[in-house]
Amino acid sequence: MRKALARQRLIAGTLLAALLFNAPLLWLVDVEATVLGVPALYAYLFAVWGGFIAFLAWVVERGG
Repeated sequence: MRKALARQRLIAGTLLAALLFNAPLLWLVDVEATVLGVPALYAYLFAVWGGFIAFLAWVVERGG
């Protein structure tokens, strides 16, 4: 049961990451603004990437 839940969470997380890294959403972040001196697009990509890795680690360690 727990493996099935972990599998569902991994699939949902992967679909969410695919959505967050999709071009139309990236175009919304591609502006001249900066976040702590870093262009907004780079800050967004790094934050989403780091969040996705943290989510994957949480699911794998928890086991479901």
